[in-house]
Formats: sequence, C-alpha cells, structure tokens
Amino acid sequence: MLKNSLIVRIIAMNVVLLTFGIGVFAMFHYQRDRSNMLKLTRDGAEILMVTVVNSIFNSKCQGDPEKLQHTLELIADGPSLRIVRIFNPVSGIVANSSFAAELGQPMLSSELEAYRRGDDSVMLDYDGEDVLSILHPIRNKEVCHQCHSHESDVLGVLNLNYSIATTNELLNNSSRCFSLSMIFITLLLSVGVACILVRYVRKPIQVITRRMARVEAGEKNIRMAPKYNDEIAYLMRSFNSMLDKLEAAQLELEQYHFQQMEQADRLAAIGEMATGMAHEIKNPLAGIKGALPLIAEDFPAGDERLQVVNDIMAQIERLNKTATDLLKFGRPGIPQFDYLDVNDVICETLFFVAQHPEAKKVEQRRQLGHGLPLIWADCKQLQQVLLNILINALQAAPAGGHVSLSTTQIHEGGRDCVQIEIADDGAGIPESVREKVFTPFFTTKNRGTGLGLPICKQLVKQNNGRITVHSSSGGTTFTLVFPVAGTFGTTTAESENQGVE
Repeated sequence: MLKNSLIVRIIAMNVVLLTFGIGVFAMFHYQRDRSNMLKLTRDGAEILMVTVVNSIFNSKCQGDPEKLQHTLELIADGPSLRIVRIFNPVSGIVANSSFAAELGQPMLSSELEAYRRGDDSVMLDYDGEDVLSILHPIRNKEVCHQCHSHESDVLGVLNLNYSIATTNELLNNSSRCFSLSMIFITLLLSVGVACILVRYVRKPIQVITRRMARVEAGEKNIRMAPKYNDEIAYLMRSFNSMLDKLEAAQLELEQYHFQQMEQADRLAAIGEMATGMAHEIKNPLAGIKGALPLIAEDFPAGDERLQVVNDIMAQIERLNKTATDLLKFGRPGIPQFDYLDVNDVICETLFFVAQHPEAKKVEQRRQLGHGLPLIWADCKQLQQVLLNILINALQAAPAGGHVSLSTTQIHEGGRDCVQIEIADDGAGIPESVREKVFTPFFTTKNRGTGLGLPICKQLVKQNNGRITVHSSSGGTTFTLVFPVAGTFGTTTAESENQGVE
C-alpha cells in the first residue's frame, strides 16, 4: 500500500536527492577545510622554522652544541610538535634531535625520499597518529665558511614532525555537526513536503476519486468546487466541464433515441398500413384491368372512347406499381444469399438500363476493377438497388452528360470490402433535401412514391452493406460498400449491427 503511494515515492526521492546533494556538498567542504587547516599548520610551522634556524646558527657560531640540544628539546615541548631534528641531506644520518635516542641513526626513508624529490612536507603515520613532517634545508652562509666547505650549498635539513590530531578532531567535530544538520534539514524538508502534498495534492485527489466513483455509480449532479487556483483546481474544473458535456450528450442521445423510436413506430405503422392498402388496392385494380379490354371490344376502331380506356389502363399500371412498391417497402423479401461477382451483376443491370429511354441521351462510363473478390449477397436485390440508382442518375444527368460507374476493392473497418460508385454530372441534390433522400414517401419528382431510395437502403442493409450519398453542384455520387464473402460470413445475423448511413 505504502510503496504504491505517490507521496511516499516523492518523499523517498526527496530524501535520496537531499542526502546525495548535501553529502557531496559536505565532502567538498570537508576537503576544503582540511586543506585550509593544513595550510595554517604549515604557515605556523614556517614561523617556527625561522626561530629554530636562527637558534641553530647562534648555537653553531658560538660553538655551544649543548645549547643547540637544549633549544631543540625546548621547542619540542610544544603541544603539537613531536620531534625536531637536523639530518645530513646526503647520508640521511640524524645529527641533532630533540629525541636523543635517534642521534646518529638514519632517517626514515619516506622523509628522506620526500626531501630528495623536492617536497617541503609529507604526511606520516606515527603509531596511529597523523603527523605532518616539514622539511626545511639549512643553507650554507658566509658565516659558516669558517667550519664548513664552500662547495656544499646545504649544510643540513631541519625536520619538524607536527601532529595534526587537533586539526583532525576539529574537522571531525565540524563533520559531525554538518551531518546532524543535514539529517535535521532532510527530515524538516521531508515533513514539510509531506504536509504540502497531503494537504494540496492527496486530499484533493481523494475528493476527485470519490466523486468519480459516485459518477460511475450513476449520479450525474456531482460537481467539485476547487479551493485554490492550481493544477488540481484546473483538473476539478475540467471534471465539472466533462460532466456538463456528458449530461448534454446524454440528453441529446435520449432525445435522438426517442425520435428514432418514434420514427421506428411510425415506419412500422406505415409499413403495416402500406401492406394493407396495397392488398386492398391491387385486388380491385386487377378486376378493373381485366374488365377494361372487354369494354374496349364494344367500341369501333377510331372511337375516341378507346383513348380514354388506354389512359385508364396507364393509370392502373401506375397505381399497380405504387401498390407493389408499398408491398416491397412494408414487407421486403428475405434475401437469397449467394457468392456474387459484382462486375457480372453490374453488366447484367446495365443491359436492362440500356433499354430505358433516358439512357439514349446520356453517356455511360465504366471503370470496373479487375480480380475483385466475391461478395455474399442476393443477386436480384442487388440488381434492384443498382437499377434504381442508375435510373435516378440517368434522369439527373443533363442531355449529353454522363453517368460513371466504378468498382474497386477497399479496406474498411478492419476487413476487405468491394466498393461500387455511381456518379452523375447533374445539378446535384440541395443540402436541405440531401438528408431526406432516404426518408420514406419523400420525393422531389412530380411522379413517384418516394420509396425508391428507402427500399434501396433496406435492401443494402439486408445484404450486410452500407450506402452513402455525396452531392455538390457538380453532380451526385452514390457509394455502395459490401464486405468480401470470406471476411463477413454467410448469414445476416451480423447485419443488425451494421449502420446504414
């Protein structure tokens, strides 16, 4: 639980970063302070060196070696000095020392090598104690020529072993104080960050989480009032805005659903009524149609009443077609599915279209794709759809215009489909009318039932397809899309989920 907490992770990261940062800072300052204190120690030792060198020269010039020994022992009694000695720079033998036991003994190799390298000091470890060994050459002066050769430039090396235990203790005390300060600052900052996160982040997030759970449970009147003008407040306002939009969308969806249900009820009622009316109309029309030829036989050739009979027969044919369309719309036939080559169906349909009077004044253009896969559909219903749309296109195209028909394979919705496009170069469908072209009984023609395109839409949907229309001032294009047989199946069970645009 705690390891998954955002606040715990932030605090842990805060502690790690503070510890690392302050640790690096402390190490840097420790090294700097150590260098500074060692420099101070050397500076103090240099002052002491001058005093010792002067004492050595006075004692040597007076020829009083006991005074020199006493001076060295007196200097070595200081709190930080351990040994003061003079040794031969060539042989390394101790000539004078505050520690009488090492007189005539060779120097430590580390100090002798440091001098020969030209170092003026070296750090040593004497019995677990850090000692700074300072080396200072005693130059051959003119006053020394009475006893020493002119050739030697350095008569001896003065060596002071200076303990830095006090320096180390001061540094350690400073480091401990700095470490305690670091721990205190880290804890203080961690507690402060935790309090800020709990108050300004964790609590608001918990409020948002609880409100979201209530919304998920079904409550829609949940809103949040941010206390501060920060990122959490922006998130709360976005949450409120999202709920407002969801409520508006839900209301719009409910209204649309209600309208769809009303439309479905009306269409169902219209379908039942249309079916009943069609049956009631077709039966007497059949009787009238059969009786008219008998009546016409009683009229002599050239009688004007024969024209009236012919006009009545034409009206009966129109009424019979209207009744047939009503039956097809009210009770569309069950499709007889089969594997179809779209191009073959189109070629057969175009043969019938060529017999239509409108086809003589319009050029037909074909652009059929090669090697198209088969679709699973009803051949007669597909022909009916194509015939209806093609005749509409012929009627919409101007004299000398053209109607183009093309087929191609596309990939849509994760499956392969065959697409059919039928386009004309007419005046197009006005935008106010475009949304109603699939509405039953809506027509802009003087003659017609307004059921042609609604029936096409029904038939396309029954065959698992989709139909759309795009129109502009340069013409109208109807697009039919049917899934390839192998990508959809052989039944209409899935067609219920396919929307028709």
